[in-house]
Amino acid sequence: MKDLHSFAWYAKQISPKLPKKVFKPVPSRLWGGLAYLLIVVAGFLTIGLFQLHPFIYLLISFVLGTSFAAMGFLGHEILHGTVVRKPWLRDFLGAIAFWPLSIGPKLWRKWHNLSHHVNTQHEEHDPDAWPTLERLSKTKLLNWIYHLPHGVRAFGSFASLTLMFTLHSARMFAAYIKEFNPKHRRSVWVQLILPWVFWITLLFIMGPMKWVFAFLIPLLIANAIVMGYISTNHRLNPITEINDPLANSLTVTVPKWVDVLHFNFSYHTEHHLFPGMSSKYYPLVKKHVKNMWPDRYHEMPIGKALVALWKTPRLYYDGNQLIDPREGHVYSTLGHGLDISNITFRKVNKDDALERIIKLSKSKVGQVLKDK
Repeated sequence: MKDLHSFAWYAKQISPKLPKKVFKPVPSRLWGGLAYLLIVVAGFLTIGLFQLHPFIYLLISFVLGTSFAAMGFLGHEILHGTVVRKPWLRDFLGAIAFWPLSIGPKLWRKWHNLSHHVNTQHEEHDPDAWPTLERLSKTKLLNWIYHLPHGVRAFGSFASLTLMFTLHSARMFAAYIKEFNPKHRRSVWVQLILPWVFWITLLFIMGPMKWVFAFLIPLLIANAIVMGYISTNHRLNPITEINDPLANSLTVTVPKWVDVLHFNFSYHTEHHLFPGMSSKYYPLVKKHVKNMWPDRYHEMPIGKALVALWKTPRLYYDGNQLIDPREGHVYSTLGHGLDISNITFRKVNKDDALERIIKLSKSKVGQVLKDK
């Protein structure tokens, strides 16, 4: 993909083809959120008030975990202003929706709306972008991780999905808290602390065993579901100098009933084209994008996307490639030769790699490349 365009450029081409109603908020989405909230309350009461077989508790945990995740998807939509427009109501409803995942609305808008969306797949400014080979020598943890065999790394990466959203949220809080205006900083802290006060209070009310089924296991399940989507959003796409959603984003396909339950969260390219539009209308946007730029648009079943993630490393090399420095294997990205039905690699020449890396410690990279 040679010619890159900004999301605004694409939006300008598509907008005239869309009915005016798609640019208005859709408050009816809140009915789905209310349903999930009632399910969560019912689950808590059932676990807390009744002595049941642990297997029954586990089934309830699964329902709670899927509800936590779905509430997070709705919270994501609410905080983009596509459900209600009044700032105080948007933040209030967003806080409720993100309560199970313990993320405050001010942090989310700073991290996701203002940083990730504006700088998608920018190697320095996107807080969600995966690292480049240049960063390998500067991060001891990365150096250690990439000494491990690919299979071990892939297993660890997929296992960590059960924790990754919560851990990354904490990292984003630490990264952005000082950037808030001092008069707003206190409210950001409050939005972080209040959910955890609630969950810890619930621990004392229910007791440790029931709390594990009511919150801890559902949180792990919710993390896995949310990260199952997020891990496919951009990680098979290249790093791009221009924020081009058709180049740097991937839409995954899931059964229609899953899209209904998850508020169309699978339509990720469409979301980056129109972040201020309700996901209710993303199927219509997708139809126009595929008609106008069929050779640029990336989509695949979520299962195949996850398999491709397992088979490829998460370290960028030369922008549009992924590298396993331990083996010296280089893989293509979407739009640059990646074929998910036949994932192959080429062997990197260490000397060529070192010449293309700017400001990189040659001794450290050389050690990683040789350590097979």
